[in-house]
Amino acid sequence: MTGLTDRQTAAVVLMNLDRAQAIEVMKHLSESEAEAVAAEIIDLQNLDAATTAQALGQFHRIASGHLPPARGGRDIAAGLLEATFGAERAAAVLGRVGSSSMNSSFEFLGSADPAQLATLLDGELPQTVALVLAHLPTDRAAAVLAALPDPTRTDVAHAIATMGTASQEAIAIVADALKARTGTFAARDTPEVLGGVEPLVEIIARSGATVEKALLASIEDRDSALAEDIRSRMFTFADIVKLDDRDTQRVLRGMDIRSLALALKGAHQPIADLIRRNVSERNRENLDEEARTLGPVRVSQVEEARAEIVRTIRALEAAGDITVQRADEDEYVY
Repeated sequence: MTGLTDRQTAAVVLMNLDRAQAIEVMKHLSESEAEAVAAEIIDLQNLDAATTAQALGQFHRIASGHLPPARGGRDIAAGLLEATFGAERAAAVLGRVGSSSMNSSFEFLGSADPAQLATLLDGELPQTVALVLAHLPTDRAAAVLAALPDPTRTDVAHAIATMGTASQEAIAIVADALKARTGTFAARDTPEVLGGVEPLVEIIARSGATVEKALLASIEDRDSALAEDIRSRMFTFADIVKLDDRDTQRVLRGMDIRSLALALKGAHQPIADLIRRNVSERNRENLDEEARTLGPVRVSQVEEARAEIVRTIRALEAAGDITVQRADEDEYVY
C-alpha cells in the first residue's frame, strides 16, 4: 500500500498503540469520527510492515523497518469501540460501518426522509424496493418499510426474506434508474448484497410494535412458514425469561431504574420475578418505590423502555457475552 489517507494513517497509529492508550484516544473522538476510523481498521486486516512504518513515520515515531504487521479486522475495531462507547453504542456504530461498506450505490438517498423514499419507490416491483432497502442502514430501511402501504409492505418484506445475492449489474441498474429521477449520477463499483430472513428480522425489529405486529400478521396469511421463521429469530421483551440469572444480571447492569420500572409496567409476573431477583437488594427497593410512584404512563413509554432492554440483549448476544436459548436450539443435558 502507498499513499495512505489521513483516516488510514490514524487507523494504523491506533492499531499500534497499547490497547489502553488507543481507548483513551478514541474517547476524544466524536462518534462519527470513531465510526470512520473503525471502518478503516476493519479494512486494514493484512497490513504490511512497510506501510505500518510509513504511517508511524508521519507521526514522528521511530520505525526500524522490522515492525510486525499491525493486526486489524472487525474484532479489533469492535473491541476498541466497545471499550470506548459501551456494548450497545459500539454495536450500533459497527452496524453503521457494516452498512456503509455496502450501501455506496444508494448513499445519494441518505438525505431523503422515509416518506420521500417511499414515494420515490412507489410503483417499483417489490424485488426492486427490497434491493434498495437491503442497502440502506437498518433504521432507515425500517422507517421506509413502515411508510409503505399494505399490501406493498408485505410484498417487500417477503421479497427481502427470499432475496438471494444480487449481481453488481442489477444493483447498478437500479441505482442508475433512481439517480436519474433525483438528478444525480450513478457509481459503478457496487458490491453484492445478500438478502434473506435475517436482514428482514433486523428491519422489522426496528419498525415499532404496531408495524411489527401488522407486518407479521400479513406475512402469516401469505406464508406461515416464513412468519414462523421470522418469529423464531426475533427476540422480544417477553423472551427475557429465556435468559439465565447470570446473563440477566449482565443485561440489567447499569440500567436506569426508572426505565426498568417502565418496562415492568403491565409485564407478566415471571418477567417481573426474573428482573427483581437479578438486581441488588437496594436496586430492588428503588425499583419498587419507582413502580409505586409511576402512575399511568403512555404505552409508547413502556414500549421504548422494553425496546432498550431488548437492544441491550441483542448487543450482548452479538458480542458473545450472553447466550439466548432459541426455540429450535438443542437444550443442554446435565
